[in-house]
Amino acid sequence: MRAWTEAELGVEGRVLDVVRAPAAVLSTPGGAVDPTDPAVVQLAADLVATMRVSPGCVGLAAPQVGLAVTVFCVDVSEHPKTREHHGTFVLCNAEVVESSRNDRGREGCMSVPDLTGDVKRASRVVVRGALPGTGEVVEVAATAFEARALQHEIDHCAGLLFLDRVAGAHAVYARQTYL
Repeated sequence: MRAWTEAELGVEGRVLDVVRAPAAVLSTPGGAVDPTDPAVVQLAADLVATMRVSPGCVGLAAPQVGLAVTVFCVDVSEHPKTREHHGTFVLCNAEVVESSRNDRGREGCMSVPDLTGDVKRASRVVVRGALPGTGEVVEVAATAFEARALQHEIDHCAGLLFLDRVAGAHAVYARQTYL
């Protein structure tokens, strides 16, 4: 996966507007896509471009730009909590096929910009999905922060926000702003 780059998509990504809760698309399960469809390839490039211009963003899913489909991008490489990572990648029709070792951690989201919350997620996952453009099916074995990011984006594609996973109101916090 580290060798993959968005340049392989062969199209220029456009920066899209990010949808905010309570938009209905964020609670709509996404449909499967044909990863070789030119519209899906363009969406993949657009997701990466939008993620790149969004400070602190480590992943973005199609529902967050208004499309109820199962496509997302992830890049945790620059985040201070990252230990291991696979660089930038986009997956279509992804699913968790193995998971273990649940840990609680703080999450935020561009679609819920004013809140963060404590969410329990697997700290080790294997995710299977298809690469946009070629349709090649790959498996990504991720740990720690990257595993959390993958599960967060897969949840978006299933119509779930991190707020749907918090233990209760006591586990939701106003987002801190650091100057």
